[in-house]
Amino acid sequence: MPAIFEHTVLVTDGVIDDLNHANNAAYVGWMQEAAMAHSTANGWPAERYHQENAGWVVKSHSIDYLAPAFLGNQIAIRTWVSKIRKVVSWRRYDFVRMDDSQTLVRAETKWAYVDFKTLKPRQVPAVFLEDFVIVNEENSKRNPG
Repeated sequence: MPAIFEHTVLVTDGVIDDLNHANNAAYVGWMQEAAMAHSTANGWPAERYHQENAGWVVKSHSIDYLAPAFLGNQIAIRTWVSKIRKVVSWRRYDFVRMDDSQTLVRAETKWAYVDFKTLKPRQVPAVFLEDFVIVNEENSKRNPG
């Protein structure tokens, strides 16, 4: 069960904007992709959430763009759960260009755990808490940027 999970993406033509770098919207999609990959690695694939009839929906994103990514760049997305409360959790992300270790983006998502039928908040199950390590800021080993 990885506390800090690393997911890699390749910057492709489809995300390049008029300034010839990865469009800011691509990072939101990559955040979702990395979060699901981490969840799956910890035993919580999409199918398990459907069995529970509950799962995570985004409440908010906070994204700091520090440097651009370009076509062909391979990016390591490091992600971890930084806090969980009764019905919400916070997930952090660092995007690092692999060829030069440059931190490109730092981000955070606040997630709400909801019942899939009612879409109302639901308490995070105890078994979920057993499957994820909470990584506080001091232990996240974020890259300087």
